Amino acid sequence: MQLRDLGRTGLKVTALGFGAMRLPKESDEEAIALLRRGIELGINYIDTAYGYPESERRVGEAVKGQRDKVYLSTKRPMGPWHSTTESMSADEYRQAIEFQLSRLGVDYVDVWHLHGLLWEAYEKFALGRGILKAVRKAQDEGLIRHLAFSCHDTPANLVRLIDTGEFEVMTVQYNFLDRANEEAIAHAHERGMGVVIMGPVGGGRLAAPSPELARLAGGASTAAIALRFVLANPHVSCAISGMSNMAQLEENVATAERLGALDDAETAQVAAALAERRRLAELYCTGCGYCMPCPNGVDIPANFLMMNVHRVYGLSELARKEYGKLDEGKRAAACIECGQCEPKCPQRIPIMRQLQDTAEALG
Repeated sequence: MQLRDLGRTGLKVTALGFGAMRLPKESDEEAIALLRRGIELGINYIDTAYGYPESERRVGEAVKGQRDKVYLSTKRPMGPWHSTTESMSADEYRQAIEFQLSRLGVDYVDVWHLHGLLWEAYEKFALGRGILKAVRKAQDEGLIRHLAFSCHDTPANLVRLIDTGEFEVMTVQYNFLDRANEEAIAHAHERGMGVVIMGPVGGGRLAAPSPELARLAGGASTAAIALRFVLANPHVSCAISGMSNMAQLEENVATAERLGALDDAETAQVAAALAERRRLAELYCTGCGYCMPCPNGVDIPANFLMMNVHRVYGLSELARKEYGKLDEGKRAAACIECGQCEPKCPQRIPIMRQLQDTAEALG
């Protein structure tokens, strides 16, 4: 598999990274076997986080005996997700670093992220509460090799974070339906930063059948063309895909190994084909689950998945059938508009309004 420079870190990472957010939920053995198979196939960058249930522990088990074959990336927010009003203290954050290393079963991580960093939180907490100094101290002691951030802030604020010069790597969202960060990605590359892409297939939402795109890839799946699109960007170091079964892993590895970059004609064709799919931009749910749990029991990601199937792919009968299979209390119609979900959403989706639309369309 192709190796790429991770900015100025000196690390050479595989074009495809393993995102450990969506590992099989029920079985440690299945999850660990999947990770080990990824390493066997050549993937050398594994990304996890404090908030991914059981992920760090499973990643740690998977890399035992082969730590020298992989670069490990993990993350921790400075407080509640996307909070700009409260955070951990510097001492608490330092303890969090040590806890996560212990859970991974390693002496150091190669890339440490301030998770879900917002510009306002960077000023208030990373600088104002001394958390950045605590991270730098851990770095001086060898617990962290390279400092990074992940970000769902605006492109303008993303550029401000890049221009602090404090970070060597960033992990941001980018795919052929969400290109808002494209200029910031180029800017980061010019500044010598490694650029890791999350959501190259939109949390699996771009994996649904798409004949016009598959035709461009000689019959490849939409997921393959989506990954290929991201890897064709010369400013991208690595694309991490949240793989949850062997079939996804094998297909993504094959895509990263064999398919070349999109040429200009293909890129133009993809852009034209996507014009009809822009409706997804209003309901761009990646299924990350940060909005959950809903205090009233609504399964927000499941509802939005069915709405995508209806609105984007036109499979309305299937969408209504699957919506009907949800327990009544989990359906969009059960939303009482308490508003607790919306501040947690990295995509800034107007969840309450979209749930109402979903109930009207599919109920």
